[in-house]
Formats: sequence, C-alpha cells, structure tokens
Amino acid sequence: MSAQAGTAIIGGGIVGLCVALGLAARGHEVLVLDGRDGDMRASQGNFGLVWLQGKGAGYAPYARWSFQAVQAWPDFAKRLSGLVDVDLALCQQGGYEFFTDAAEYEAFGHDLHRQANALDDRLSFELLNHADLAARLPGIGQRVVGASFCPLDGHVNPLRLHFALRQACLASGVRITGGASVVSVRPAGAGFALLDETGRQTRASRVVLCAGLGAAHLGPQLEFRAPIRAQRGELMITERVADRLPFLSSTIRQVDEGGLQIGGTKAETDCDTETTTTMVGLAQHAVAVWPRLADLRVLRSWAALRVMTPDGYPIYQRSADHPGAFLVTCHSGVTLAPLHATRLAEWIDGDPAAPDLEAFDERRFALS
Repeated sequence: MSAQAGTAIIGGGIVGLCVALGLAARGHEVLVLDGRDGDMRASQGNFGLVWLQGKGAGYAPYARWSFQAVQAWPDFAKRLSGLVDVDLALCQQGGYEFFTDAAEYEAFGHDLHRQANALDDRLSFELLNHADLAARLPGIGQRVVGASFCPLDGHVNPLRLHFALRQACLASGVRITGGASVVSVRPAGAGFALLDETGRQTRASRVVLCAGLGAAHLGPQLEFRAPIRAQRGELMITERVADRLPFLSSTIRQVDEGGLQIGGTKAETDCDTETTTTMVGLAQHAVAVWPRLADLRVLRSWAALRVMTPDGYPIYQRSADHPGAFLVTCHSGVTLAPLHATRLAEWIDGDPAAPDLEAFDERRFALS
C-alpha cells in the first residue's frame, strides 16, 4: 500500500500536531504519521506548564521566543476551543520557583535578571524571601529560603491539549495515520519516500521531522545531525484534594480534577522509563515546600523521556541538501505550542513575514 501527501509530518505528539494544524490553516494538504500508543513520547508524561521564568537566561533568542509563546497562549486556547469543544483548563495566574538552598536561590535570581535584560526588561518577576512568602502563603515550609514569582506563568491539562490538537487537526482536514512508526525516509524525485514499520510507503512533496527521540535515527537519513538525547523525568500524582492549592510551582501543581502533580527529576538515560528512588526526593521536596501535603496518598507515579538537545534549546532546521525537508525538536512543546501552530508554519513555508529562526539552526553545535 502507498499514500500521497503534500506535507508529511513524522510524529503525532504535541509538537507534530501543532505544526500540522498551522500548515493546514495555511491551506496545505497534511498527513501525520504517528507511532503506536506504547511508543516513548514526551507528550504522554508532560507536566503541562506554560512557563517563562528562567528560560533563555543564557540565550536571548530563546528568552524572546518563550516570551512570545506565553503571551500567545490565551488566544491560542480560544482558537482551539473554537475548533473543538475541549476545555484545556488553561490557568495563567502566575507561578513560583521555590528554593530550599540559599545559593540556588541567589543564582536563580541572577538568571532572572539576565533573562529580563534579554527581554529589554519586559519580564515581570518578584524575588521573595521567606518572610515575604510567609505573609503571602501562610503555611509555607520553614526550609524554604525564598522563591521567585512570574505573573505570566501558568499551566494546562496536557492530555486534553493533546486530544484537542488531534481533534482540531482532523477538523481542519489533516489526515492522521496511527501505528505508522516511520523507519526510513529518503529523497525521491521531487519529494520524499517514507517507509513505516508495517511496510506502507508514503510519497510526499515535503517532510517535517517531529519524531522526538526518533529523530536521532531518522534525521541523519536526511543529512540532519539531530544531536538529541533522552532525559528521564519522573512524576507522581496524589489523591484528589477538596481545597485548592493556593499556588502553582514548577514542581507542584494541582490538576483541574483536584489531584496534585509533583515532578521535577532529571536523569540522563538511554530510553529507560523505569521510576527510581529519586521519587522519594520529589515527595520530600514537596513536603518541605508545603508541609500540609505530608498526609496525602500518592496514587500513581510514572516516568517519561524528555527530548533534549546539547544546549537545551529547540532545533528548527531546514535541509540545505534536500529542499523540502525540515527538522523540528524541542523539550518545551506545551509552552511553545502557540508559536509552533502559527509562526513556525510561516517559517516552513518561507513566508517573508516568518520569524528569523537562524539562532535555532542545528549548525550552532558545529561551532561549539
């Protein structure tokens, strides 16, 4: 069997679906080739943060890109709601980074000032000592030495987001084929030939590689370096709590159904999703921040794999050797979703109004 497509997108996670939605909105015929439900994908383990503080402190282009993204989220959520009847549970009322180590708190404060400089002082944030926090959040743990707060930060329900993107793509005419893990992609004539693990072939005029960790294997087939690696992150979720948590942080959030989600580990790994004893550290940190959590029951925990580049920033690469081939990869797919569904599609099309994304070209690694 074979299929034809104007643009084939390899990968149906949050990043791939956003790109598909953006290209469909620009009038393109789009086919998404997705893998199996059991495949390793970051979208299934996402914490759901729409987060700005700390991002791009050492890389101004990423600071600006993230700033645009969090500002675009309210309109993006409305756009999705206009296409499909799904409540994303978007809440952007600000978020905290809590610290129990004074040196880490001080260092992060310096990072925020660097980030603000990169954004021409458009970043609004507060640095709060323990006394400030105790006045604002009675019940904060004694071990918390300080925190930062950014009013633009927020969160969404990542599973609903993934579902909404899929439904919005279908409503926009995008074809989605599941169980179609692509094993090879090569230039063929004026386009590309793709082969999936079932033996199905697809011919496409353009191909956008949004395959997450799969890009490490597929990228070199199109002359991309694709220098990505897996980083394991672990999460746990508690029983539902009637009272609303009075804050959102990068490691503790209350989901819209009432349970608390706790996360934050980082471990270099080789496609290993086993949970580890670092889960204990997650729980201990959460209780140190908010001691009232000590008696909550943890209902389940899991691990997922982040898609990381050498410097942690996205790669947006068009092939110089094979025109019509693109590589898109990042580890902040939720935060960057509004831009991937709009501005990135402009860039793929070569629109004169498209953003300049040269700072995210993978050739930056050849110079380092």
